[in-house]
Amino acid sequence: MITHINTLTFNGIEVKKVDLQAQISSGLPNFIIVGLPDKSIAESKERIRSAIQSIGLQLPPKRIIINLSPADLMKEGSHFDLPIALAILAVMGIVPKDKIKSYMVMGELGLDGAILPVNGVLPASVQAKNDNLGIICPQNCGSEAAWAKVDNIIAAPNLLSLINHLKESELLPYPQPTEYISQISSLDMSEVKGQETAKRALEVAAAGGHNLLMVGPPGSGKSMLASRLTTILPPMTIDEAIETSMIKSIAGQINENGICFSRPFQAPHHSASTPALVGGGRKGTPGEISLAHNGVLFLDELPEFNRTTLEALRQPLENGEIQISRVNAHTTFPANFQLIAAMNPCRCGHLGQKDKECTRAPICAQEYMSKISGPLLDRIDIKIEVPQVSPWELSEVKKGESSKVIQSRVIKARELQINRLRQLNITDINTNSQLKGKILEEICIMDNEAEKLLITFAEKNLMSARAYHRTLRLARTIADLQNESKILKLHIAEALSYRQSRYF
Repeated sequence: MITHINTLTFNGIEVKKVDLQAQISSGLPNFIIVGLPDKSIAESKERIRSAIQSIGLQLPPKRIIINLSPADLMKEGSHFDLPIALAILAVMGIVPKDKIKSYMVMGELGLDGAILPVNGVLPASVQAKNDNLGIICPQNCGSEAAWAKVDNIIAAPNLLSLINHLKESELLPYPQPTEYISQISSLDMSEVKGQETAKRALEVAAAGGHNLLMVGPPGSGKSMLASRLTTILPPMTIDEAIETSMIKSIAGQINENGICFSRPFQAPHHSASTPALVGGGRKGTPGEISLAHNGVLFLDELPEFNRTTLEALRQPLENGEIQISRVNAHTTFPANFQLIAAMNPCRCGHLGQKDKECTRAPICAQEYMSKISGPLLDRIDIKIEVPQVSPWELSEVKKGESSKVIQSRVIKARELQINRLRQLNITDINTNSQLKGKILEEICIMDNEAEKLLITFAEKNLMSARAYHRTLRLARTIADLQNESKILKLHIAEALSYRQSRYF
């Protein structure tokens, strides 16, 4: 007799369904798992044996074969423990075989029969809902699964309670979705003294989802400004929060088993390797750019990053995803993030300062700036200088605008963009930074003076087609912040001022 259980494995963040088959037949006692299992699955035999013994049962002294189909797909993860155990118990007649066919099953087993938390419950639940299945998962992951709105969720603390629930002798409660509150909300833009130009640039970047680069001496407030960008961004929608949390679930970074509606803010150290930033590795783990999906990726000391690592950002900055090609697998990770970068004007950081002038200028600056390639800079919409704040500004008692005030303007601008796109039946993009091709031409309509200014500037400064279109998108965002239907000359002028810098 053969029992079938629905379970899964992951290729990046993509869910691959696995048909787990169990058979107990006569022959010499043996426990075999086939179907390209990894070491953690091969070791599950001892965990399963001990877990079943902990509830007063014994594996039959027969030949037990577990097949993971499709056989040519590599299977990884300790979440196969529970489906293997349930399949064996079904063959033994302990649990009803007909009931478990309608569930997707995942969970790790402890030696005492406890069902331990595993990664990837949220994307597994979304897949289960799409396949009209329920899900059986660890109790600690129940609230995570509940966000997918699966009709039937069994979140069990241990193997015995799961068996009792399936036999309807003791029913488990239905889990409720929980929300995780991020601590980053304690930051506020009003704490930043001076830097009004930089604040305006951050507002424009937030309104249109544009990439931004800040150049300035050490201690001028670049990191402080960047860390407060998420406080002026609109809260994530439910769909965005679930999409972002699915990535975090695969990476094992779901906080308190709840969904967070604050935009992610990832700030990797400049020593981060290419796989750490873009993702990959043996198990296809999401990188920092995927963890920043629908949020902000902050790269401080930009030229200190490995050049190869920085060049890997080109594709996701254009397409909103990263494709990792390996010998055994091709994996695609979502990476629709907003890049915020900061750097000093030269290695010592004092270029252009009167009292601390760089002693190796201009060679020091040239060597430092040359670490960032032209094509990467071309993909950054806004480049601003962040000068040193004067003592008079630091001693100012009066505070600037709060994040809440700026956020209200950003939300209105975003609503304009979304409504405009929905009127054109465009549902796959939400911000001006994502406009391309025919849609860009339809939406970014300029008056005659604005068009003349942009063409003249582009011709004189030999702007690339990418730079031209990015300037147009930026001007569209500035116009949206002022609730203007057309792009005017002053909007183009401000957009061009953000594209130019004395350092590049």
